[in-house]
Amino acid sequence: MNQRTRDLAPVHPEPEGETVTLARVTGETGGDLVLRRVGAHYEIYSNGLFLMDTRDGTSEREMVRESLAALPAGRSHARVLVGGLGVGFSAREALDDPRVSRVDVVELEPQVIAWHDDELGEAADYVHRDPRCRVHNADIVAWLAEASAAEKPSRYDVICLDTDNGPDWTVVENNNRLYEEAGLAQLTRLMAPGGVLSFWSANAVDSFEELLRTRFASVEVVEVVVARGIPDTVYLASDPR
Repeated sequence: MNQRTRDLAPVHPEPEGETVTLARVTGETGGDLVLRRVGAHYEIYSNGLFLMDTRDGTSEREMVRESLAALPAGRSHARVLVGGLGVGFSAREALDDPRVSRVDVVELEPQVIAWHDDELGEAADYVHRDPRCRVHNADIVAWLAEASAAEKPSRYDVICLDTDNGPDWTVVENNNRLYEEAGLAQLTRLMAPGGVLSFWSANAVDSFEELLRTRFASVEVVEVVVARGIPDTVYLASDPR
């Protein structure tokens, strides 16, 4: 589940319409997972913390756009792996690109996947129903470990990880492995030749950038201006050493 953890203090102070709690379940991490509708928008909370909503999605979409733009010229039939379904913006951005032939999404929370069958699915045009999209209900760390250990692993032209608030602010236990040497080695094994690996972060993390530069010949840092707070950061890495 891609996550944007912030305090429950009002993020959108202007009235937007009636607030309706649509679902409340226990999430895979043991927290109280809530889906609610506020006017025309949807929000997901965990243990009272705001995770994500359908109001914007600029940085999620930008991560996918920048990753695809960094592919070698003429690349087609691209395969994309997205870590985290969330409200579906990342997967939708990939599916809307004519160069993309397949999108695999790994999502921890089964209820988030189920909510896409209902009203939440409207936000990204029911991405999971697209025949090019496959949603895997699994922990991303375990899924990557298994996939990369295969004798002939599936390879992706673009891998977008939008599973936490960044390398220094992981939400799910053990997700820090994604941002360490071992995790990068697994991800590299799943990259197609000329492929691009990208990470979303709520802030710049210099130590992570330095680690990427030790493992990849090409690293780009993209700042995405947001309506509130410091810019989001997208790390793009290619050409493994």
